[in-house]
Amino acid sequence: MSEEISVEVVYALPQKQEILSLKLRSGALVSEAIARSGILRDFPEIDLASAKVGIYGKQVKLDAVLRDKDRIEIYRPLIADPKEVRRKRAAEGKEVRNEAGDAEASST
Repeated sequence: MSEEISVEVVYALPQKQEILSLKLRSGALVSEAIARSGILRDFPEIDLASAKVGIYGKQVKLDAVLRDKDRIEIYRPLIADPKEVRRKRAAEGKEVRNEAGDAEASST
């Protein structure tokens, strides 16, 4: 009999987090754990063809071999590009500083 490992499959929405624990045979793949967990049935919006997955925050492929006590995380797509959000915020900050500088120059 092959050794069993314990893993968790995790998926989080803004209002809800799902954590499913399961036992698999040693040498099981990330894709097998996700399929066996039933999470795809509970969250049909998950598209593994495009979704990114990771183990403890480190992105992995679906064919990665699992180890005992791994936590498989299924990531949702980003709503906004973080780089673009920072760029926009920086540009708005420059505008506020420039307006404040213009107001000081005109009052003196």
